[in-house]
Amino acid sequence: MTVPEPFTMPDPQAVADSHIMDFARHVGMPGCDYAALHRWSVTDLAGFWGAVWEYFDIKADTPYEHVLAQERMPGARWFPGTTLNYTHHALRNFADDAVAIVALDETGSSYEVTGGQLRSQAASVAATLRDLGVGKGDRVVGYLPNTPHAIVAFLAAASLGAVWSVCGQDYAPKAAADRFAQLEPTVLISADGYLFNATTHDRREATLELAGALPTLKATVLVDHVGLPWPSRAYPSLVVPWEDASTRAEELTCTSVPFDHPLWVVYSSGTTGLPKGIVHGHGGVLLEHLKTLGLHSDLGPGDRLLWYTTTHWMMWNLVTSTLLTGATTCTYDGSPAPFAKLDVLWELAARHRVTVFGTSPQYLLGMAKFGIDPSAHDLSSVRVVGCTGSALPASAYPWVRHHVGSHVLLASISGGTDVVSGFAGSAPNTPVWAGELSAPHLGVALAAYDAEAFPVVDQVGELVVTRPMPSMPLYFWNDPDGTRYRDAYFSSYPGVWRHGDWITITGHGSVIVHGRSDSTLNRNGVRLGSADIHDVVERLPEITEALVIGAEEPGGGYWMPLFVVLAAGVTLDDSLREKIKEAIRAGASPRHVPDEILEVPGIPHTRTGKKLEVPVKRLLQGAPAEQVVNPATVDAPDLIDHYARLGTERRGRSA
Repeated sequence: MTVPEPFTMPDPQAVADSHIMDFARHVGMPGCDYAALHRWSVTDLAGFWGAVWEYFDIKADTPYEHVLAQERMPGARWFPGTTLNYTHHALRNFADDAVAIVALDETGSSYEVTGGQLRSQAASVAATLRDLGVGKGDRVVGYLPNTPHAIVAFLAAASLGAVWSVCGQDYAPKAAADRFAQLEPTVLISADGYLFNATTHDRREATLELAGALPTLKATVLVDHVGLPWPSRAYPSLVVPWEDASTRAEELTCTSVPFDHPLWVVYSSGTTGLPKGIVHGHGGVLLEHLKTLGLHSDLGPGDRLLWYTTTHWMMWNLVTSTLLTGATTCTYDGSPAPFAKLDVLWELAARHRVTVFGTSPQYLLGMAKFGIDPSAHDLSSVRVVGCTGSALPASAYPWVRHHVGSHVLLASISGGTDVVSGFAGSAPNTPVWAGELSAPHLGVALAAYDAEAFPVVDQVGELVVTRPMPSMPLYFWNDPDGTRYRDAYFSSYPGVWRHGDWITITGHGSVIVHGRSDSTLNRNGVRLGSADIHDVVERLPEITEALVIGAEEPGGGYWMPLFVVLAAGVTLDDSLREKIKEAIRAGASPRHVPDEILEVPGIPHTRTGKKLEVPVKRLLQGAPAEQVVNPATVDAPDLIDHYARLGTERRGRSA
């Protein structure tokens, strides 16, 4: 099979100067290519992760006995015997006057937090939490927008060995309580509100309602962020102003905890029942994020990262870990494309000399459709545009080259909340193929399994990880015997992690993500990836967004509709339907052409931006909405009724 020409090749000088090549020299592999380094990283796990520990100079209070004492999954035991603390490593690289955080918002306003200020605030909040009864293993939760307050609160909690969890304030109080109440938290930290699309959203009453839903609280810390005065209310617990909590003169001391001591709880994007709390540990996150950010993203002192995220998406956790590398992280409060200024993120990236700019496929495709030209700003400092959340279509690559800069590495990444990191992406020394992820990440034993659980190349298969990663979950919250955890990842292939995506590992070593395996289209026995259709259709200027579903029907039938959201002023007539079909035939295959093309008012997503393919499929098949989706987990809950009605109408016509 002919290897396709890469869209871009690594810049030789950038490769020579990169951290990943310095790491290769450190481990005695100077001049090796990425493929050779990756092979070593997954065949000698102890050697590789031990080298990551040494290269990034991990400071432990007690030494480890082994790198990997037990390899089986689940239950791998990493670095037993050692004790350390995440917060120590996040704060150790900044001089007092060095900029650690740049706080940005959609109005263009900004302020800086220096290393000295960050240490001082974290020390003060930690002392306040300690006085409120927070100790090792206790839970501290945040109802906060993406501002420095969230980072300070997290670092303070982690310094005590407490367990952190956070969600954004666009979550209703009940949705936030569905997450936090499981943890029985000691302290809630909440802001008065947040910005979005030129609107200040008041969350003071929501804060009171949330606090009332958390009976274990000893205190609520109130953050003044958008300038709304906190009214006098009968809170169910002690109230502490953030100003008092964060301005004490204290010295930061970090509690030493075991490698696998819980650091934070993040939540699955599941759409039914209570969200599953996924627990990660201090040491696993520390090593995985140093590898991902320090080697793959090539971050270090002097760099600045701006990645649009909300606090309830795992990207917030990864972005916060920018501090581990000594690079500056940027927080952002607001819409990624506010009506008043659609290109505000590019403007801010130029003004603040951002070196790594992170976003989603929908953002890049939206910029193209709106006719935004980021190169109107001086983006010469941007060397990487990272993209994650879903598969980045090949059509976006030329747009980034022409409108952001030919010097930019476009790094498409795929991973998950489950490992709070990536499975595959790019590095300074990898080629980039349009529509493909350059390679599996270092230390990730990635494979595509066929129906018989054999690894395949150049064929679509299940994304599996055959050897453990340090950042795999310690456990699920309230899952004492590990049953839910094992069922989630290891029930299909015992001892092998099944993630739930369809991928192709190509003969040239790249990775193509086709979509969720539980929403795979299966036409006449041929598996088709929904992302392949979305990619083609969403390039059309008439289409804002698309969703294709394959629904098995009673009697052995199979219905594959394509739902489209039309651009303003566009009508879905026979001419447009035929244009869509022709585009799919040419860009995917005749098998990918849907049975019907239907106009819808919108596509529902999880709050982290993933299309609700499986819930929509189940609604179309007749499952009751209350069994399919929790409205609190959906960005547009009113759309659920629309798809449920479509399913009812179709079944009525078929009866």
